[in-house]
Amino acid sequence: MGLLDALTGAGTGDGEDRVGLFVDGPNVLREEFDVDLDEVRAVAAGEGRVAIARLYLDEHAPPELVQAAEARGFEVVTTSGDVDVRLAVDATAAAAEEALDVLVVVSRDTDFKPVLERAAAQGVETVAVAPGTYGRSDALRNAAQRAVTLEE
Repeated sequence: MGLLDALTGAGTGDGEDRVGLFVDGPNVLREEFDVDLDEVRAVAAGEGRVAIARLYLDEHAPPELVQAAEARGFEVVTTSGDVDVRLAVDATAAAAEEALDVLVVVSRDTDFKPVLERAAAQGVETVAVAPGTYGRSDALRNAAQRAVTLEE
């Protein structure tokens, strides 16, 4: 078993789907949505064993947010560049490398439509999670095999 397999649980034979959870922080962690990271993680856990849980933030994210996310089991990825690009590259790579069975993208940004399509083409189940009815992207809902809208 390789390092990637060890980190993701591939080859463990446990029969439970490996879930990759990718959260677009700047897009969903807004006051108008009141998103609860525990609820986001619970949605992903409903799909299987959460093998990857990443929250993407820009470099100006408050340290309290980073600490709260880490306390809830998220790997926080901060970037000085475009958060969307980093999330899209990481999610696509995880799907292409067969590091997950289910891809959960939490966003309201249509930029992630190609990510969901590519993952599905690789045989990965796809789930689009919207922060609320107001924040839902029909393009993401239509690109994903399943869609979830968090309670407002």
